[in-house]
Amino acid sequence: MKHFTKLAVAAALGTVIGTAAVAQELYTPNLAYRTGPFAATGIPLMNGQADYMTMLNQRDGGIGGATIDFEECETGYSTEKGVECYEKTKGEAIVTQPWSTGITLQVLPKTNVDEIPILAPGYGFSPMADGTVFQWAFNMPAGYWDGADMIIQHLEAEGSLEGKKIAFLHLDHPFGKEPLPVMEMHAENKGFELLPIPVGLNEMQNQSAQWLQIRRERPDYVVMWGWGAMNAGAITEAVKTKFPMENFVGVWWAGHDADLKLVGEDGKGYKSISWSFPNLDAPLMKEIKEHVIDAGLSQTNEEEMQGVFYGRGLVMSAILAEGIKNAQENFGTADIDATQLRWGLENINLTQERIVELGMEGMVPPFSTSCANHTGHSGGWMLEWDGAKFVKASDLIMPNVDAYADLIQNAAEEYATSNAPWDRNEECSVSN
Repeated sequence: MKHFTKLAVAAALGTVIGTAAVAQELYTPNLAYRTGPFAATGIPLMNGQADYMTMLNQRDGGIGGATIDFEECETGYSTEKGVECYEKTKGEAIVTQPWSTGITLQVLPKTNVDEIPILAPGYGFSPMADGTVFQWAFNMPAGYWDGADMIIQHLEAEGSLEGKKIAFLHLDHPFGKEPLPVMEMHAENKGFELLPIPVGLNEMQNQSAQWLQIRRERPDYVVMWGWGAMNAGAITEAVKTKFPMENFVGVWWAGHDADLKLVGEDGKGYKSISWSFPNLDAPLMKEIKEHVIDAGLSQTNEEEMQGVFYGRGLVMSAILAEGIKNAQENFGTADIDATQLRWGLENINLTQERIVELGMEGMVPPFSTSCANHTGHSGGWMLEWDGAKFVKASDLIMPNVDAYADLIQNAAEEYATSNAPWDRNEECSVSN
């Protein structure tokens, strides 16, 4: 099919380097969490990621003639177990996928020594956007500071935020604290009061104290940076306390269909910013069904496949596959190493035309990366729960990165100084 020809580069590579040089397998381990308090959200994401790579192996014989070993190492979302998984898998890996901001922060200092790219799509440490400092870390297509900015843009489009109060309901974890610098910047510049309300790991399913505070403070909006069981608990409490759902907005990890199905129609109006969308009519979905689902090679089910998180998992693996393909074509070998993959991830150019070729129209916004820009800043859509499913409720919102570019640079410099000696990409300038 036309939209998939660019991924099947084996023939071209065979011409350039000879079939004897074609790799047998590329090891791209995933530090998964199908168990623990975040399993309900982890499972559909892991299923989507695995199914995309399985499709490439089944349909195309992998990428460029190399099959993909997408082994999972179970972390239960535990930072300690995540670091153990990283150490266990790093030997042959060409990439590591930490799947937790906490794990990412622990692995990040190791990157300059181990020289293995971190791929953390839509999560991790926001200053990783600066590829001149974090040469081995990527959080494309959008980072948490992008997400915070897009949410504030959306709220401001409904009217001035001057004098308003925004409650920031967040997991008391590195992930939940990540957007605070941009939220605080906007609060100062736009004149609204920011009210941080942390939720401890042991409070996720019982947030009565937090929602008592919300009832008492009566904020104009609640912005949620939640994950796993926290989201379901918050959405249930919001309905119970009759908080207006149209004024309740979450980050992309707080837009899980199963959480909203717990309240159904009562959740109507709840919104979540998102850099992915489950377009069930996309050609990719038919390819997944033919080569993976019908072949009995997936752990997913029909209901899960229709959700935001399964579709996001597909997008994540598609981004990794693009990086692999880029590296293979540039270096003339299917048997790429971690350093070559870093180049491939620094040269993503997911244009609208390429998205259509991949059969993913409407599933991810266009974006590109460079040696200096490891995030891409793709923008996102505001998704809204219509009582039964999430629908697109906005045009593409682009983050105003210039507004917090200094924050990115200063935080990156501070990190490098604190972790000195810290190797940088001296060949890359911020203009690249």
